[in-house]
Amino acid sequence: MEWHVTDAQSLAIIDREIGSHTFAPAEYEIVRRVIYATADFEYKSLIRFSERSLQAGAAAIAARSTIVVDVPTVQVGITPNIQNTFANPVYCSMEAWTRPQKERTRAAWGIETLAKRYPEAIFVIGQAQTALTTIVELVEAEEIRPALVIGTPSGFVDVDVAKARLRDSQISHITIDGRKGSSVVAAAIVNGLVDLAWEAYGQQNSAVG
Repeated sequence: MEWHVTDAQSLAIIDREIGSHTFAPAEYEIVRRVIYATADFEYKSLIRFSERSLQAGAAAIAARSTIVVDVPTVQVGITPNIQNTFANPVYCSMEAWTRPQKERTRAAWGIETLAKRYPEAIFVIGQAQTALTTIVELVEAEEIRPALVIGTPSGFVDVDVAKARLRDSQISHITIDGRKGSSVVAAAIVNGLVDLAWEAYGQQNSAVG
């Protein structure tokens, strides 16, 4: 990602206001990206990383794994950075061809279609709680085994339940506690992770490519 002077100044303000912390360096990079994207310092205490989630996610990105997102906002937010680095394919649940179902949302049905097509993909659920619940159900049924699930939808009804079920799974994940979250948060996490992966694997991938 290309940074400008104002970006650096903003990140310096974030560093100053956060002060001392217990995050690992890679985790902190993700946290500050989320705060930069939202101007909300509460995310410092809300973001949750499963063990080795960043390592698993960076490795999957570097291996050019498919990325499946729930809404176009996330797709638009991450595609430029992806195209400039590893060029992973990015698919959106809202654009997946599905037959209509009255009992389910378009995002949920689309994410299931793509999940069964790409069971080991990186799944990024930034807005649609129903899509996150669908992914969790497929994981629990052992129908898919994602490389990483990023789950950051906001909501008032049972969104915390879906996030808790994801945290209880054996799948690498990054989530936001409680009601908060958004597609902006999801995109910030992915872009931070892509940059971390490029720092670790980019030169190697450039040599191979």
